[in-house]
Amino acid sequence: MIDITEITPRGRGESWVRPGIPPERLNALSIEILALKKKLNAIILAHNYQVGEIQDVADFVGDSLGLAQQAAKTQAEVIVFCGVHFMAETAKILNPNKVVLLPDKDAGCSLEESCPAAKLAELQATNPNFWTIAYINCSADVKALSDVIVTSGNAVKIVNAAPVERNLLFVPDENLGSWVMEQTGRPMHLWRGDCYVHVEWTHKAISKIRHEYPDAPIVAHPECTKAVRMLADEVCSTEKMVSYCQRSPAMQFVIATEAGMLHRLQKECPTKTFIPAPTENCRCNECRFMKMNTLEKVRDCMERLSPQINLSPIILEKARLPIMRMLEISSRA
Repeated sequence: MIDITEITPRGRGESWVRPGIPPERLNALSIEILALKKKLNAIILAHNYQVGEIQDVADFVGDSLGLAQQAAKTQAEVIVFCGVHFMAETAKILNPNKVVLLPDKDAGCSLEESCPAAKLAELQATNPNFWTIAYINCSADVKALSDVIVTSGNAVKIVNAAPVERNLLFVPDENLGSWVMEQTGRPMHLWRGDCYVHVEWTHKAISKIRHEYPDAPIVAHPECTKAVRMLADEVCSTEKMVSYCQRSPAMQFVIATEAGMLHRLQKECPTKTFIPAPTENCRCNECRFMKMNTLEKVRDCMERLSPQINLSPIILEKARLPIMRMLEISSRA
């Protein structure tokens, strides 16, 4: 029998730390994963959008910034990154000598796909004064072409710290970029990319749910369109959604971000109710890429040590610099 207390991490960092799971709730698959974690000296990182059963076996659950910070400081020999491809690449960039596993190698991102490195390089060549700010939802090749990386949680702070004499180029999410411009007043050239999940919410759909739940604050991710953000009571990263809902006296919230976030919110705020924001045409509040990872694939990738994330030494070196710049600026008071 596995000693669950021995392999459950303690404390609270930038991202949420999983509480100990009662043994009666651990199914056979979860027990296998925890045993493999101990055998491999591995750490399991899970994004807020992962399915609940993956969140429940992870060492850390959080947003892109929190997970990047955990990846940067881990002493584990193996990192199992339960998220999408660009996130696992980020972990490899910060840990070039560690094994980084992605449960499903095809778990991608519409934002990453919207910004090919070659196309970005072409645009950069048109203006030598561009200072490129890349949302972390991009490939390692795009990171290597960038001056600094941002997440939705720190983008405002980092853009405010950008050189005033440079022309700012923000890639690849035009909705996050436009929100950052609203918050900072800094003009930026925006790449035309978006998250296919977050753009499904519309002014009409959000107006309707507000009418149905007039006392429930609407909390939206900045990847949503401006038409949706204008109706929201709070626009913030997934990590800040947790603290907002914890502090608010409201007992019901409408959440306009990927549906996996509701599992995290319910665990953090067990006495409150979270309502997924509706779309007009379909059940589009789940990311098909995030949901490609399953508990079975987590177990299998640990048994096989595959699929692994591997990057060239040149990309590792170039992409690390803007990520470290992000972490340094984020740590400033």
